[in-house]
Amino acid sequence: MKKLFSNKEKSFFLLKAACYNVVQYEAKGSGAKMSVTEHKREAKTRLYVKVITVSDTRTKETDKSGRLMIDLLKEQGHLILAYDIVKDDIGAIQDAVLEGTSEPKIDAVLLNGGTGIAARDVTIEAITPLFSKELPGFGEIFRMLSYTEDIGSAAILSRAAAGVVNQKAVFATPGSTGAVRLAMTKLIIPELPHVLRELEKDQK
Repeated sequence: MKKLFSNKEKSFFLLKAACYNVVQYEAKGSGAKMSVTEHKREAKTRLYVKVITVSDTRTKETDKSGRLMIDLLKEQGHLILAYDIVKDDIGAIQDAVLEGTSEPKIDAVLLNGGTGIAARDVTIEAITPLFSKELPGFGEIFRMLSYTEDIGSAAILSRAAAGVVNQKAVFATPGSTGAVRLAMTKLIIPELPHVLRELEKDQK
């Protein structure tokens, strides 16, 4: 039986098919990137936020981390609708978070402090039962950034977390100013409008 194609022709067709698949893959990838870009473009540029500092010792006069959170948000044009300092107590933390997420005008609640492993560090124990959805990527990437850009191997002690409560975004960072600045500038401020845009889709 006569061959339909020579080996050279077969090689050409295989190479052409491989190139086509690569082009299709790259096109899909660029489409995904465009989708994220479009989502961010559609997101609100001004957000209304509640800031909570979890501490037994800080006051509003001595709370450098809470003040830093507020200043970084204001620099981006966001508004602070509430600012509380609550003790390292599960019930008190939950009450403060639920109060914030129940307020229609508030888009997000940001906490700092109480994310370590000491007995008094109960922020994560307080907020995770409230989550309807968790954002594990926040804690994972924050710890990676902490390891590479801030505190090295001590990053394993951080239990920073984020999730959704009452269709509002909730983020919890460690209480040091370095950790707050890292989380805010690298993750929360860049992505918070996008997170809220996704949550608002469910309310339309």
